[in-house]
Amino acid sequence: MARLLDQSVDLILVGDSVGMVVYGFETTLPVTLDMMVQHGAAVTRGAKHACVILDLPFGTYQGSPAQAYCSAARALAEAGVAGVKIEGGESMAETVRFLVERGIPVLGHIGLQPQSAAVTGGGFRAQGRSEEDKARILADARAVAAAGAFAVVVEGVTESLARGVTDAVEIPTIGIGASPHCDGQILVTDDVIGLFTDFKPRFVKRYAELAPQIATAIDAYAEEVRARRFPAAEHTYGAAKK
Repeated sequence: MARLLDQSVDLILVGDSVGMVVYGFETTLPVTLDMMVQHGAAVTRGAKHACVILDLPFGTYQGSPAQAYCSAARALAEAGVAGVKIEGGESMAETVRFLVERGIPVLGHIGLQPQSAAVTGGGFRAQGRSEEDKARILADARAVAAAGAFAVVVEGVTESLARGVTDAVEIPTIGIGASPHCDGQILVTDDVIGLFTDFKPRFVKRYAELAPQIATAIDAYAEEVRARRFPAAEHTYGAAKK
C-alpha cells in the first residue's frame, strides 16, 4: 500500500486509525506504540519519496514532554519515520516545543481530536460552531505553530474556522473534514478506496469501492476450489498435457 501511495502523495501519515480499520477495535485507544512502530516500519520500507509521519497513540505522550520524547525517539529510530504527530493545542505546546528543540519534527493536530473524543465519549462532531470554540481552536493553532510544529492537521471544523486557522498561521494546514480552505488534505486510505465500510463520515469521498470487488473475487476463488476447477493444469507444475 505504501508503494502505491508513494507514487502520488507528498505525505503519508501512519495513523492510529489502524486500530479500527485493520485490527477491528471500536476506537483507537487500544493501539500501542509497539503496533504503531511495526506499521510505521512497514510503510517506510515501501515509501521512498513521501514524507512519512507516525501518530503517537494515546497514553504515550500526554504524561510529560519527557515521555513524549522517549516515544518519539523510538518512532524515529525503530520505524524510520521523519516525524511524529500528536493531538492537542495549547495544552501540548510545551511538549511540541520540547520535541522540536531536540530535533524531532512534529505535526500538530487540532480541532476534532479523536483520542480525546474516544476518552470523553463526546462523539465525533464538527468543532467551531460557537464563538467560544472558534477562539479556542484558533488559539490552539497559534500555540502549536509558535511551538515549532512544521504543519498542523485541522480536523472536523466548520469552513469559516478552517479558513481562519489557515490565515492565522504561517505553517501549512492539512485538512480532514475541514473544507478546501487548508493547504493540504488527508484521508484514511481505507476510506478513499472503499475498504472500510462500517462507517462513512460526511467528509469522506470514496474514489473506489474495492470491498465488493474483493468479496466477489474471494467468492469466485472459493467456488472454483470446491468445484475442483482451480488449480487447473496451467497452474500446476509438471502437469500432463492433454
